[in-house]
Amino acid sequence: MGSALPLGDPAPRDGLLPASAAVGAADRDFGVYLHVPFCRVRCGYCDFNTYTATELRGASQHDYAGQAISEVEAAGRILDASGVPARQAATVFFGGGTPTLLPAEHLIRMLDSVRSTWGLAAGAEVTTEANPDSVDADYLARLAAAGFTRVSFGMQSAVPRVLATLERTHDPEKVPLVVELARAAGLDVSLDLIYGTPGESLADWRASLEQAIGLAPTHISAYSLIVEEGTRLARQIKRGELVPVDEDQQAEFYELADELLADAGYGWYEVSNWATDDAHRSRHNLAYWRSQDWWGVGPGAHSHVGGVRWWNVKHPSAYADRILAGDSPAAGRETLDAATREVERVLLLTRIREGIPIASLAEPGRHEVAGLIADELIDAKAALSGSIELTRRGRLLADAVVRRLLSD
Repeated sequence: MGSALPLGDPAPRDGLLPASAAVGAADRDFGVYLHVPFCRVRCGYCDFNTYTATELRGASQHDYAGQAISEVEAAGRILDASGVPARQAATVFFGGGTPTLLPAEHLIRMLDSVRSTWGLAAGAEVTTEANPDSVDADYLARLAAAGFTRVSFGMQSAVPRVLATLERTHDPEKVPLVVELARAAGLDVSLDLIYGTPGESLADWRASLEQAIGLAPTHISAYSLIVEEGTRLARQIKRGELVPVDEDQQAEFYELADELLADAGYGWYEVSNWATDDAHRSRHNLAYWRSQDWWGVGPGAHSHVGGVRWWNVKHPSAYADRILAGDSPAAGRETLDAATREVERVLLLTRIREGIPIASLAEPGRHEVAGLIADELIDAKAALSGSIELTRRGRLLADAVVRRLLSD
């Protein structure tokens, strides 16, 4: 969750949704995101809505699970009162921050509240993010026994010098151990990597990729480092202490990732995500890209139901005050008009491998397809079958592809 909340209309204190949110809900998947906004230290590149112990202004980590559970229970009542059909949660995702800073029992209680409020669909995907130094065998085993199916470790890099620049505090030698512990507990493992850190070489990035692949997770994410204004990293770059990686280098990093991952049997299914097979894709994130419904719990969390999008107050203390008062923690919301929903549909679906049906595009966008094939930005064979599929070059230029598909 980024540090800035979007502009929008004030959200009602009761949290009730407009009637439009219920339209077609029975045909959409429903997921739950639970934001745990706590970190031991703030990494220099991080712009997420997270807080260290000194930034909590009276909010309590110990009380947080109870507050989140209160929001889950209120969400069930709000959706019911708004006429949104009840659906079991197909996916549940604990993100942060560092969810595993909380005791395992707290995460389990939060999952149990989702289960008792909506139920979990058969085969539901239940994921938590974790730092490699925040879990042990007992912790992971307890999560698995409670119904968690997947853990996503923030590996970021295998190179100590790169981790130091990012101000990541975990020991890279701990990563293989926790991957094996998670696997032994019966959890699927995803590894998150970041490329393009100032001072990172292509050889550094290759070393990180090779270690990640060697650990045989079922899923790997590789994200380009984005230097956000207001972060310590941005200030270091502005002062000339660090030199950012340029766009050509970023492209080299991405191309190497896609090459090595493909050679190792990982198929890309979204611009920054690869999996060993379709069954190990992140179904929760796919629901975001496919504009399904989800309720986001916690400070700064975003939600989306039927074209209505809202976001909670940012700070844990403000969130706690809203929950204690029995008010919705939503700070603002917007109801997307048809034009905005179409732009988002094209933007998001273009990023995933299945792409977007060509026939669903407006006529100017359909006329761009031949040129996109000629420019080697979309796959010709997929286009002949009726869909947009980005080539490797197209993934590097995905925003440009989207602009052409939305041309008028």
